[in-house]
Amino acid sequence: MSDLEPYTGGGAAVSTEGDNRYKAVQANLKRLGQAMDMAGIELEALLRGMRKNAQRAEGLAVAIANAELDRKFIEMTNQVSVALGGAAVEVRKLHETAQEVSGLAHDTRRTHARLYEGLDDIRSSRPERTPKPGFFA
Repeated sequence: MSDLEPYTGGGAAVSTEGDNRYKAVQANLKRLGQAMDMAGIELEALLRGMRKNAQRAEGLAVAIANAELDRKFIEMTNQVSVALGGAAVEVRKLHETAQEVSGLAHDTRRTHARLYEGLDDIRSSRPERTPKPGFFA
């Protein structure tokens, strides 16, 4: 029996609403990094489960063969095992990509902070409003 169940966790896309202020960009990059970290954890668990199920299906095929059941059941069970193994390879690739995107999001957040945090501090601490873009052009 499978232990599959519908996924009900958060992970829905978050609207940025076109807000390009420093703190909003930092928050969005942080959320992206955290979401990719969580995706990596979930994909790792999925990968372990798929590998385990592939091994179980392979063992079941051997048990079916030892019980001398019809050959078609052995072949179908072997195909399930091979399919799960192939899917696990693709999940591993997706996991690696999620880890890469997570790292890039965290790096981008640090770089953005290094480049723009000082400017944001200056703009946020003065009482005068900042002119609209293009005012000095």
